[in-house]
Amino acid sequence: MSDIITMQEIDTAAAVVRGRISIQPKIALILGSGLGPLADEVESPAIIPTSEIPHWPVSTVQGHSGRLVIGRLMGKAILVLQGRAHYYEGYSMSRIGLPVRVMQRLGIQTVVLTNAAGGINPDYSAGDLMLITDHLSLLPMTGPNPLRGPNLDDFGPRFPDMSQVYDQELIALAQKVSDEANLNARRGIYAGLSGPSFETPADCRFLRMAGADAVGMSTVPEAIVARHGGQRVLGISGISNKIDLNGTNIASHEEVLEAGKVIVPKLTTIIKGVLASL
Repeated sequence: MSDIITMQEIDTAAAVVRGRISIQPKIALILGSGLGPLADEVESPAIIPTSEIPHWPVSTVQGHSGRLVIGRLMGKAILVLQGRAHYYEGYSMSRIGLPVRVMQRLGIQTVVLTNAAGGINPDYSAGDLMLITDHLSLLPMTGPNPLRGPNLDDFGPRFPDMSQVYDQELIALAQKVSDEANLNARRGIYAGLSGPSFETPADCRFLRMAGADAVGMSTVPEAIVARHGGQRVLGISGISNKIDLNGTNIASHEEVLEAGKVIVPKLTTIIKGVLASL
C-alpha cells in the first residue's frame, strides 16, 4: 500500500460504499476511542466493515470497531465511521485522510470529528466535553502532512487556508445545545500528537504554554483534509482523563475506554441537537 493515496484509490473505495447504500448522506461522523456506542443511535443502518473497502486504513485498536454505519439520525441521512485508523498504527498521514476523501466523493458536506483526549487545562475534568475552536498540528506543521504529495486538484488548492478549520456556526449550535441541556461544554484548542506513547509531564507543560487545552492522537489530519475539500467541520473532544502537569497520575487506554461510558450520553445529546438544527 503506497504512502500517498491516489484519485483512483479514492474513487474505487467510494464506488464500493456507494454501491452498498440506498441513501445519500450529507453529514458524516467520525467516532473516537470509546465513543463507538453512539453509532447505535442510527436508524435502519446499512453496515459496511471497513476491511471490505479497498485501500481503506483499517483500525487495529481496542474501542475502534472499524465499520461504516449509514442510516438516519434525527431525520438526517448520516454516515458514521465507527472507529478510525491512526498514524501510530503504521499508516501514512495521506492514508489516514482517505476516509474523509471518500466522504467528499460521496457528496458529504459536513463532518463531525470526535475524539477522546487528555485534559491539560487545569479547569477541565474527566467526562467534560470540549468544542474544538482550533488545533495545534505539531506533526503536519513540521513534516508528515496529509496533503503531502501531488495536489488532488479535484478537491482543493495546493495551499489551502487553515485560518478557520472549525466552523463557527456549528460551534455556536453545539454550544447552544450544551447550554440548554446543562452539559457545560468547554471551548478549547486541541493538540494532535502522533502517539502511541502518552505524553510526558514536560510534553504537557509545553503544550499548555503553547495554548493547548486538550491533547490526543487523531482528528488533526482529518480536519486538514476536510477543509482542503471544502467541508464544514465540527470537532468535539471527550475529556477522558485530567492530566496533572507535574506527572503524579498515570494514563491508560483502559481509562480512556471507561470514560467513554460517561462521555457518550453527553456527546449523543449534542450531536442529536446539532443535527436537528441543520
